[in-house]
Amino acid sequence: MRRRLINSTLAVVLVVIAVFGVSLVIVETRTITQSAEETVKASAVQLASSVEVLLGNGEAITAEKLAEHNGGGPQYARIEIPGRQPIEIGKRPGSGAIKGEATGKAQVTVVVEEPGSLITREVGESLLIIGGVAVIAVIAAVLLAVRQANRLGSPLTDLAETAERLGSGDPRPRHRRYGVPELDRVADVLDASADRVARMLTAERRLAADASHQLRTPLTALSMRLEEICATDDPETVKEEANIALAQVERLTDVVERLLTNSRDPRTGSAIVFDLDEVVKQQMAEWRTAYRSHGRALVASGRQGMRAVGTPGAVAQVLAALIENSLMHGGGTVAVRTRVTGNQAVIEVTDEGPGVPADLGARIFERSISGRNSTGIGLAVARDLAEADGGRLELLQQHPPVFALFLSRAARERREEPPTVR
Repeated sequence: MRRRLINSTLAVVLVVIAVFGVSLVIVETRTITQSAEETVKASAVQLASSVEVLLGNGEAITAEKLAEHNGGGPQYARIEIPGRQPIEIGKRPGSGAIKGEATGKAQVTVVVEEPGSLITREVGESLLIIGGVAVIAVIAAVLLAVRQANRLGSPLTDLAETAERLGSGDPRPRHRRYGVPELDRVADVLDASADRVARMLTAERRLAADASHQLRTPLTALSMRLEEICATDDPETVKEEANIALAQVERLTDVVERLLTNSRDPRTGSAIVFDLDEVVKQQMAEWRTAYRSHGRALVASGRQGMRAVGTPGAVAQVLAALIENSLMHGGGTVAVRTRVTGNQAVIEVTDEGPGVPADLGARIFERSISGRNSTGIGLAVARDLAEADGGRLELLQQHPPVFALFLSRAARERREEPPTVR
């Protein structure tokens, strides 16, 4: 790239120098020749005038006297005076001499000759000057071409490296600009592409992490039901467990669809009016076995018959994340309470464990934040699911821990509820 730029610039400069240099040499040669001819002609006229002055004064005209009058004049002169022998001054030059002739009033003819080497010398001096200027122009052109090649070549190399990094999976934008509008435009496009690729990679990693976390519990519950089916010979038990397994498969499908929907648009929800008791009962049934295996109790209390606005599958996932969080990080009995506050239905999950550390209280819903070496994804995904349905998930109390899911209540249920007297 740099070599091509330098070569092309030099080619243009050399062509310009050749065209203008040759033209200048031709013009300068003609000018020097015309000037020499005019000088010789003027010398002939001056010498003819001197001869006429001597004739008018009646003085003898000799080569010595004419040489005195011609001091510093032309190298060779021939004076022809009517009725006298021609007089020659100096040594006649060879071929290529410049000739000048003048005739005076007394019919005196003077022929002056100068050697052509004078013109050659002046033309050579002019050529040296022109050549020196051309060399200086070539050097300046080389320096300018190198500077321009570096200015264009380095950014192009840098942009190629940026594109290569982007193609190899490193989407960090470089935010470099080069002062060349066209190159800066390319840099803008590459940075924008890097941002888009980074967002897509982040979304894919987030989907993979969320899927691995959210699918773990339904798959574990499903495997437990299948183990129950394999371990029993009672047809009724097999039928019952199979129906439960089918329900869990449906919930698993809902989890997958929900994860894919949130990966495309985290705020896209399909909220409906549903019975909140059904979701709570379903989660209690799924988690009681796990709690019994750990020697702990899982109980439910609070208001019943509430209808909320949301996605049953998403609410079940949020509730499952809170119950699992209490199982892994809490202690003692875990209580699931339902209550009403204003026009919202609230599901609270609390346990008798040590609670949330003070340094994690404000960051407990951030991704990768965990107090006991877990993934730190569950609560973050749960909050995203709650917000996608227009609800919210909050930590109401750190010691003992109280997590609360707030959902909008159904309009008809609000109208049927008698006003609260305080």
